[in-house]
Amino acid sequence: MVNDRVLALARDFRHHDEGLDVAFEVYRELREGCPVGFSEHYGGFWFVTRFDDIHRIEQDSETFAVSPGMLLPPLGNERPGIPIDVDPPMHGTYRRAMLPAFSPQQIDRLEPMVRRAAVELLDAFDGERAVDVAARYAVPFPMVVFCELAGLPTDESEKLEDWINRIFYVRTHDYDSTLRAAAELTTYITSILEARKGEEARDDLFGRLLTAEIEGRPLTDEELADYGFILVVAGLDTTAWVLRSSLWYLAQHPEDRAKLHERPGLVVTAVEEFLRCLSSVQGMARTVTRDVELGGHRLRAGDRVLLVFGAGNRDEAKFPDADRIVIDRQPNPHVAFGAGIHRCMGSNLARRELRVALEEFLIRYPDFSLTPGSDPAWYGIDPLPLVLEGRGRM
Repeated sequence: MVNDRVLALARDFRHHDEGLDVAFEVYRELREGCPVGFSEHYGGFWFVTRFDDIHRIEQDSETFAVSPGMLLPPLGNERPGIPIDVDPPMHGTYRRAMLPAFSPQQIDRLEPMVRRAAVELLDAFDGERAVDVAARYAVPFPMVVFCELAGLPTDESEKLEDWINRIFYVRTHDYDSTLRAAAELTTYITSILEARKGEEARDDLFGRLLTAEIEGRPLTDEELADYGFILVVAGLDTTAWVLRSSLWYLAQHPEDRAKLHERPGLVVTAVEEFLRCLSSVQGMARTVTRDVELGGHRLRAGDRVLLVFGAGNRDEAKFPDADRIVIDRQPNPHVAFGAGIHRCMGSNLARRELRVALEEFLIRYPDFSLTPGSDPAWYGIDPLPLVLEGRGRM
């Protein structure tokens, strides 16, 4: 029987804005007392908080569809994003068209460029002791990488950053601004792709998009725009968030920072742990296609269900000492990138970016801490003022 407190938590549950301030405590109470519940926010939605339930739903795309969209609330794009908002059979067809661009072999070839981007950003504040590493490193790093990867002009990064911020961070309280930003970004992507149709083909993301074929035909203009939109929004904010939150954690845990500096090989497992505990993707939505029983509740066709990845990733039944960051945790089967056919296509790139960015930062700055008097939140891309205490080898 759900007690009144937990029922109230369920009704008021949200995975955005100030809800993130107490998210981990709320996740724990909901997993224990209301693992499947109903929130009254965003027009009403069901949510699932336990790892095994989330994983099971991720394997059942027939009952739990992504259409009309994975995000709750949506990102403001007027049509479904490709491929994440598309159900089978077309999902796999769309996904395969661009999957080679994100293969492990391709990411290996990109590493020198990724590392150069990190080093150049670090060089830009070399010698400074007090730095907002969110604004100077975590946010611009994936922007520089993505612009080079996609063939976009880097001198327009501020415009891209503004669109991304309005798409992700104001949609819960100023959705009109989100709609405008999404429309502006779509127009921008369309103009870039249209201009490149008359150019010689380039071996970059947008070049691959322009030459991709779906069932023996090229992508339509709408498909190009909808695919390009998702490539841009998925490639920027999420990585910036996790890089910032990783540095936020390390600034307060010198023992782990020292371990990573002394044993750089641990950065690989640390990245997985930061993804598990501090992920930007706290939840993604599905739509019920037929009436189904879930956790003692009857869900009806058309109901929206949020898979709370952030809660599943801290489920004690799956991860011992789940609320503690253990930088050498193994195994670590987290669902930060999803777990089914819609698993993040760019996960290899995200992992490589995070590993390289942390490696280079720790080489340069083995000692750093939060600026005295600051109390930044763990989440988002807000300022992260750090004092850089010492400089390591170059």
